[in-house]
Amino acid sequence: MEQLPINIHIDECFYTKNPESSALGKKIVSHSIALIDEIGFEHFTFKKLGEKIGSNESSVYRYFESKHMLLVYLISWYWSWVSYRIVFKTANIEAPEARLQKAIGVITRKITEDHSFSYINEVLLQKIIISESAKAYHTKEIAVDNAKGYFKTYKNVVQRLSEMVLTVNAKYKYPHMLISTVIEGSHQQRYFSEHLPSLTDIDTDQDTVVQFYTNLVFQTINAL
Repeated sequence: MEQLPINIHIDECFYTKNPESSALGKKIVSHSIALIDEIGFEHFTFKKLGEKIGSNESSVYRYFESKHMLLVYLISWYWSWVSYRIVFKTANIEAPEARLQKAIGVITRKITEDHSFSYINEVLLQKIIISESAKAYHTKEIAVDNAKGYFKTYKNVVQRLSEMVLTVNAKYKYPHMLISTVIEGSHQQRYFSEHLPSLTDIDTDQDTVVQFYTNLVFQTINAL
């Protein structure tokens, strides 16, 4: 994908100091993505991250109050980026069915390469979203975090595609349920394909995840 002139705005509630405001902040984000992908979120600590970037653990805390907030920040950044890609990919498509099909491809396709941001590896970030993002909202504090707007960007993506579903079939009753199922299900299938391949039917020669969920959506909304 060619480099795009994107400005991803992340609400200040996610950080103590905006990591985009300094080279160190960008380094923290960049290396946190690589380290979480390498060792997993459970084993990830600010101390280990500090060692990776050659800085004190306290320097990381100047940007994020906890590793939970860092994960929430990464999730918000990812879905803001996905939202932009949906708008970019569907901007000149007028037919409702074609717009929805293109958008489904955006939310279900595996990222193989992107150069939109020099300090964000979108390929690794998508892997983290697939394997680790549920840990941000499967917590006892979910109601409080949700009230603070921590998952707004994810919900915005679901809302955008739900509206596309209704432009295809205005009588369909469960657009949000359908789209959130597509997103979470496609993540599960990507995860299964790498770790539990007997639970899926992914073909390495073609993107069967995109095909499966595209077919699922249109067969479902046209069944009425």
